[in-house]
Amino acid sequence: MHPIAPFPHARPRRLRRTPWIRDLVAEHRLTASDLIWPIFVREGTDVAEPVASLPGVDRLSVDRAVRAAEEAAGLGIPCLALFPYTEAKDKNREATEAWNPENLVCRATRAIKAAVPEIGVLLDVALDPYNADGHDGLVRDGVILNDETLVALERMALVQAAAGCDILGPSDMMDGRIGVIRAALERDGFQDTAIMSYAAKYASCFYGPFRDAVGATGALKGDKKSYQMDPANTDEALREVAADLAEGADMVMVKPGLPYLDVCARVKAEFGVPTYAYQISGEYAMIEAAAANGWLDGEKAMLETLLAFKRAGCDGILTYFAPRVARLLGG
Repeated sequence: MHPIAPFPHARPRRLRRTPWIRDLVAEHRLTASDLIWPIFVREGTDVAEPVASLPGVDRLSVDRAVRAAEEAAGLGIPCLALFPYTEAKDKNREATEAWNPENLVCRATRAIKAAVPEIGVLLDVALDPYNADGHDGLVRDGVILNDETLVALERMALVQAAAGCDILGPSDMMDGRIGVIRAALERDGFQDTAIMSYAAKYASCFYGPFRDAVGATGALKGDKKSYQMDPANTDEALREVAADLAEGADMVMVKPGLPYLDVCARVKAEFGVPTYAYQISGEYAMIEAAAANGWLDGEKAMLETLLAFKRAGCDGILTYFAPRVARLLGG
């Protein structure tokens, strides 16, 4: 840091005096193009079903998801992330619905790409929405199986790529899954399908509302600490990112977001690759709950937290606030 002139020759407040000069010297900016909008899809027609633990967020039928994509395109949001609400009848211990080419997210992807081809679609690669045990991997005798799960994830990734998704988001945290998925994409002619690896995904308490939204809350047996990361560790995150990049990831993600800004900053500084954070359901729900109780200004908290991701070096943010923020930024 270079020395600055002593007071009164240096008065830092000169550059904070008016809105226009603050804009002129701002170091970081949040734009609609920084946002990825996660939406939940469910069966039905013309359905928008509220998620109780995520105020303002609905589970959408495929036709409504297409309308959301049209809205996103109009707001300048470049990409949607789709997650399925899976009925109990479609879950089993082998998670076979995950690679059914007619499952919810595949149908929604095809419908969105047909109606709004300019919008990007990101699909999650993990078994938990389809697994009767609620885990991201296959379970035998209480043990989450790594290598057997990789076979299922490969099949899942290929049907998603065939459905037309632009980005695969492996979020399962199984060892070696990026290399397996990348090799399968290359082999089967999906060379242009990108991978945004959930490279540093922590075993966090903030996922609760998301599990409600996808119908996984009651299914989960035990916890995910044997494959998701320990919140105490940051060096480990760098090793995970390095491994995923070496296996063929194009972009990396840190999840959760705000409690792990230090990890975002370290990843961006160390690797200089496109780096994303997921402002997850618990983070969103806390802001919404506090705003609903009048404890803080929800709009200002929304904008301030999203700007914090940019300040930490993130190239983009997955956030349920996306359409609301985009409307505000668009004036």
